[in-house]
Amino acid sequence: MSARRRPRRPGRRLVALAPLALVLTLGACMTVGPNYKLPDSALVNAPLAHAPLDANGAPVTPDPLPPDWWRLYDDPALNQLVEEALKSNTNLRVAAANLARSRAALAVANAQGGFSGGATAAFQRAQESAQQYLLFSKLPVENEGNVGLNVSYEVDLFGKLRRGVEAASADTEAVEAAADLARIEVVADVVRAYVESCSAGEELAIAQQSLKLQRERVDLTKRLRDAGRGSQPEVTRGVTQVQTLAADIPRFQSRRRIAQYQLAMLLARAPSDLPPAALACERLPTLTQPIPVGDGTALLKRRPDVREAERQLAASTARIGVAVGALYPSVTIGASAGSTGVLGDLFGEATNRWAFGPLISWTFPANGQRARVQEAEAATGGALAHFDGVVLNALRETQTSLATYAADFQRADELRRAYESARESADETHRLYAAGRESFLSDLDATRTLTTVHAQVAAADGQVALDQVRLFQSLGGGWEKAR
Repeated sequence: MSARRRPRRPGRRLVALAPLALVLTLGACMTVGPNYKLPDSALVNAPLAHAPLDANGAPVTPDPLPPDWWRLYDDPALNQLVEEALKSNTNLRVAAANLARSRAALAVANAQGGFSGGATAAFQRAQESAQQYLLFSKLPVENEGNVGLNVSYEVDLFGKLRRGVEAASADTEAVEAAADLARIEVVADVVRAYVESCSAGEELAIAQQSLKLQRERVDLTKRLRDAGRGSQPEVTRGVTQVQTLAADIPRFQSRRRIAQYQLAMLLARAPSDLPPAALACERLPTLTQPIPVGDGTALLKRRPDVREAERQLAASTARIGVAVGALYPSVTIGASAGSTGVLGDLFGEATNRWAFGPLISWTFPANGQRARVQEAEAATGGALAHFDGVVLNALRETQTSLATYAADFQRADELRRAYESARESADETHRLYAAGRESFLSDLDATRTLTTVHAQVAAADGQVALDQVRLFQSLGGGWEKAR
């Protein structure tokens, strides 16, 4: 009598699939680690971060800063330099490469988990060991084959992979902010170098004008000496003043060349290839309106370094979840099918195989895994402290730039009034000297005062222009057009 095969019960299949259903259900709703939220204690939420900016008497307005602030100078040569630098600057190329690398890392993080698969195909002529099959007679030499396909799905049961994607996404956004910061720095460096070149050119022109004026005074002194109304010591003093003024000219020429070298480096070209208008500039670019600075809230939203630090804090928070998720089991559901055996019997009933089911693996939290969670939590605390520091530094930089700009602007304004007074005094003293009603020393002193104050005005105007660039840079605008 043959034994009867027991019929399979459908309930057994349901019981076998019940753990799988439970795994899928849990995997859809559980994510370990803290959800990111900007802490209420962050200084960006404090009243000091939202207060109006103190202008300190500087010529500014509370209007929003335009993204292309350099166009406020209404200088076509400057606009051309900035646009070319944004296309060819090497620092921006580095920033673009870093951003591409970060986006690739994000794509890798997004690809983790989920479905994966593979295929195998192996053929060999071999003699297998008999004893591995508990046989004690020699097995024949055969042609063997192994063909198979496998598919698996990793269930992100506790959200470890999701937290990894969050961290990679925040890292990418931080790198984007760093690229925006690089753009701001390049624009500011271009404007600063152009201002330096024009300032040196203007001071050079003033020095040459002062030198010409003093030479005219010397020529007059020589004529008066020859007419018996002057003396050789007076001529000698005038010549000394001429030589003193001439000694300053190489300094201004050198400053101008150095600024042009800086411009050439920023544009990745030779100095001789700079636009002719940039090479010949002898007047400082001037703003067509007071600088629009906005308020503290807009400043912190606009500055890329603040955004970069905030995104780094978000990434650090997500990594706590990654570390916590590593404490829990991982679950993979897999299926495979294939044929293994003697080559001539492949794909037959005796060689075909298949399998399906979940694989649960769990590395017990040893070897410092819990310490890694503490490490991630400490890193998040450090990221918050760094974020607060960046916020404070942004406010300090902007307020310092405003205070410096206000002081230098007032100083330049006072020097301009002093120059007008010195010019009137020098003209009147020279007329009296030519008419014999004033001494040579008075004329020489008045001329020396005039040339000195004129040089001071030019230097003060150049410093004000540099202060404007520094203020624009601290306001953090200039990256928005790249979006």
